[in-house]
Amino acid sequence: MSETATAAPIDLQKAAHDHLWLHFTRMGGYAKGEVPIIVRGDGCYLEDANGKRYLDALAGLFAVNIGYGFGEEIGEAAAAQMRELPFYTNWSYAHPRAIELAAEVAELAPGDLSRVFFVSGGSEAIESEWKLARQYHNARGERRWKAVSRNVAYHGTTMGALSINGIPALRAPFEPLVPEVAHVRNTNRYHRPTEETEEEFTVFLLDDLENTLDAAGPDTVAMVVMEPVQNAGGAFTPPAGYFKGVREICDRHGILLCADEVITGFGRIGHWFASEKYDVRPDLLTCAKGLSSAYASIGAVVATDKVMEPFLSGTSMFTHGITFGGHPVMCAIALKNIEIMKREGIVDGVRENEEMIRSTLSQLLDLPIVGDLRGAGCFYALELVKDKETRETFDEEESERLLRGFLSPQLFERGLICRADDRGDPVIQISPPLIAGRAEFDEVVGVLGDVLQDAWKLIEDSSSRRKTPRRAP
Repeated sequence: MSETATAAPIDLQKAAHDHLWLHFTRMGGYAKGEVPIIVRGDGCYLEDANGKRYLDALAGLFAVNIGYGFGEEIGEAAAAQMRELPFYTNWSYAHPRAIELAAEVAELAPGDLSRVFFVSGGSEAIESEWKLARQYHNARGERRWKAVSRNVAYHGTTMGALSINGIPALRAPFEPLVPEVAHVRNTNRYHRPTEETEEEFTVFLLDDLENTLDAAGPDTVAMVVMEPVQNAGGAFTPPAGYFKGVREICDRHGILLCADEVITGFGRIGHWFASEKYDVRPDLLTCAKGLSSAYASIGAVVATDKVMEPFLSGTSMFTHGITFGGHPVMCAIALKNIEIMKREGIVDGVRENEEMIRSTLSQLLDLPIVGDLRGAGCFYALELVKDKETRETFDEEESERLLRGFLSPQLFERGLICRADDRGDPVIQISPPLIAGRAEFDEVVGVLGDVLQDAWKLIEDSSSRRKTPRRAP
């Protein structure tokens, strides 16, 4: 081929089938069908290679907070950084963008969180956080290595982060995992006794945490890690007084409290960090997705000066690093993302729209299949039930047929991207870009309403067939 010749365009479908391995995807599902190939985005919408348009009500996995319309502006920031300094490491060196971004994140972070360690994404942030917690205690003369997280909680996929996960189905294929993690009850109130008050629920949860720490040996526990609003299982918000109690328990036992804000950070809940809304007061905080609105692969662990202090003198150091942590181009993109969020008033906009969002989505509670709506800000989940009165859920086989066999393909067919998830009880997760307004939420309700009505008809028909006696031959 001559130097001026251009390569022939490839057949994207064939290449996708032959070479691309998709994440968390049943590849057999595409054995005879097309792989959806997304080719462009604008605002809250995406378009595939066939010209079909989709409303992204999941923000590309809870991540594209500013939407898809700022590519040119962010691309210019990335190109300018490429021209100035395309890469240098943060190992023993610094560069301007990492310094500027660390200062920006520290300014936005709640409380006394002030030290920023950059990584490439959410799983790496959790992994780094656990290593930091272990080494922090070791530097202070204590041997603590255990972690505590919550049932059904998702915290990432690398081996340490996976070990912290509270989702057995994700953990089982890779056991034995990193020792040792204990799991406590999450804040899902929907299936608790109806007569239980919020105060009683908080006491119940805190007692469970205290009992779990006693069983593990509190002087061996390095950290307690929790999302301010838990994603897996369906947007579980904390009851009043919960995080105040968690903070007190951690302080009493000398345990670091870690807030996983990979999803809830950078405006998703209507604050720069959800820890501010729920008064979490963490010692460590992880963030990723919204830090760059997913325009770049970047995450961070944010620590207090207390956690940093053992590493500031003599020969001490945090013996951990990531080649691309604090990559100058990624930092430039994150800085531009934060600039856009401030300029456009995106975080305040979520808070101002919260009541509209909730009331619009609440219309779906009229459907017999929808048992609960929960969440905050621009982050919600609908729990699906067989019986609203008893709150009876679907078994594993029924969830498989309902979520993957019907809901997911129907939502895709009708151009709505949300998540039908059964890592806990079956839910539909709704978390669009933070720029979504009434028109987008009306569209979500319209499409979801139709699809969920059709799903309920299938459930009724299936139930009728089971109950109808067979005629004698």
